[in-house]
This record gives sequence, C-alpha cells and structure tokens, in this order.
Amino acid sequence: MKTYRQLFHHVYAFENLYLAYSAARRGKRGRREVARFSARLEDNLFQLEAELQNGSYQPGPYRHFYIHEPKKRKISAAPFRDRVVHHALVNVIEPIFERKFIHDSYACRVGKGTHRALDRCTQFVRRHRFVLQCDVAKFFPTIDHAILRAILGRTLADSQLLQLCERIIASGAGILDSERSLHWFPGDDLLAPLRPQGLPIGNLTSQFWANVYLNELDQFVKRELRCRAYVRYADDFLLFHDDKPTLHQWMRELRAFTAERLRLLLHPQKCHVFPTQSGVPFLGFHHFATHRRLKRPSVVRFRRRLRRLQLAYAHGAISLDKAGASVQSWCARVGAPIANLSSFSYYF
Repeated sequence: MKTYRQLFHHVYAFENLYLAYSAARRGKRGRREVARFSARLEDNLFQLEAELQNGSYQPGPYRHFYIHEPKKRKISAAPFRDRVVHHALVNVIEPIFERKFIHDSYACRVGKGTHRALDRCTQFVRRHRFVLQCDVAKFFPTIDHAILRAILGRTLADSQLLQLCERIIASGAGILDSERSLHWFPGDDLLAPLRPQGLPIGNLTSQFWANVYLNELDQFVKRELRCRAYVRYADDFLLFHDDKPTLHQWMRELRAFTAERLRLLLHPQKCHVFPTQSGVPFLGFHHFATHRRLKRPSVVRFRRRLRRLQLAYAHGAISLDKAGASVQSWCARVGAPIANLSSFSYYF
C-alpha cells in the first residue's frame, strides 16, 4: 500500500492558506467573524502559518445550533480561522484519497453530487429486480476516532500531518454524545462504548472523513461481496441484484462487517430487501424504471420554506433576488430549475 510523506509543508504554505480562506468565505462575506478575519487578512494568515508550522495551532470552541428539516440535527460551527485550516488540510489530502474512492460514491465529491447519484440509481432500477436498501444508524455521532485515525495512518505517513488530523478529530470528541446511545459490540469490555466518537456535522473535514471512513465499506462491497450494482450517498446506500436470497445474505454480511470493522450499526428498521418495481426511495425520490417521483415530505418541506420566504420578503427581511436564489437552489436540487425571477415572482 502506497503511503505519502512530507506533505505537511503544503498545508501551511501561504498560497494554500489563501486559497483555503477564499473557499471558506464563499457565500459568507457578510458575516461578522469573516469580516473581522478579512480586515487583517495577511496578519491572520501569517499567524495561522506560524502556528501550524511550529505545532502550536489549537482548534477553537464550536458554536452549536439545531436544524429540524428533514429531521432534527445538531450542527456545530467551527470558528472561521479553523474553517480556513480545514480547507487547507483538505486541499492537500483529498486528491490522495480521491484516487482510492470507488466510482459510485457520490456525496461531497467534485464531479459527483445528488443528480449523478439519482441517475445512477435509476439505471440500476431498470437493470435489476431487487434492491437492498441500507442506512447507518446515527452515523456522524458514532464514527470511532481510533478507527478513523488508523485508516488515515495507513495512507498518510507524515507525522505532523497526522497530528493535525488527530487534533481536529479530537476537537469533536463528546460534541454529539447526546445524539447517540451507548452500544456494546461483540468482545467489548464495560468501558468500550466510552471510546471517543463523533465528528461535528458542519465541518468540511467531517464530510471528507465520512467518505474516508465509509470507503472501507465501499471496498468490502466491491471486493468481498463483488456487488456490481452499488450506489452510496453519505450513509445511505443501495445494493442491486436479481436474486433475492443473495441480497439477504449480503445484508447479514454487511451487518457483521460494519459492527466488527467500523463499530457502526445498520439501522434495524431501514435495512430491507424489496422488488425494484415497487419503487426505490433514495435521496428524496421514489425511483421507478420509467420515471422518478418526488417524495411527499420533500414537497411539504418546500411549501413551508416558501411560506417563510414570503413572510420574510413581506417584512423586508430579504430581497426578491435572495428569495429567488433560495427557490432556485431547491428547484435545481430536485431537477426542475426555474429560468428567471418572473417564473415565481407572483408568489411575492
């Protein structure tokens, strides 16, 4: 297995930090902490460069809040200077791991995304009679820090780079403990469930490391199960086959693999085998061989969002352009972009 050394100096290089700053501030220029950082940009970037180089960099405290659509989630926002470091780190290590990822993993990857995942799912629905649908229970809160560090260490041999990764990983310890329940896996002692777990939802590094972590699953599906029709988006994944007993056997093997190797649990109610002709729910749609239908909860959420936008616009809290951009983003996500503001301006 190829390992990569002498990478850390690329992380704290001033040019990389500036690129990271530009990415981190995208869409957030109006925020106070971004404006403060930008006001003394060179000083702040040189300070980060020095802290990273001499090993004194320490992540700051997170700001926490909850979102409730489609379900309640705890979001943890890192200070802006930490988000710059996250981008700088991912700029360096993402290309290395990208070479290891399989084709049919679609979350948080350049050139992938929901549209391509939806299209791939539809292709498999047309070709196969049955599907195994799986979901990891409480995925982000239960990512095991020791296992993640071991996975990173198999590829990254630069000790300083690994120390930075470990420092960022450790900064999320305990943040999501309230979002998970204790679970003992076979062979565990009494204290095993207290191992540090959880990656803050909201970090760029968390999204990237989620793919690194579940690449172990992807490789198992492809190399051991030899499933040719497989698609994964984050912690939701589908395996297709024409033989129903084969899928049931794969489900048993997947439960054993995720528990023993990754200390993850597949959701007991959301993992099942069924015919593709009945429609395959995936990423907010029901997929059929001839068409794709938006799931009702997605429509209900958009109607609520539209009402909030109407109220905000009526009270002068947002402009028509901003309301239009919000509607456009949702329509683009579901594959029905609106050409211009006149298409929906009568709602406002």
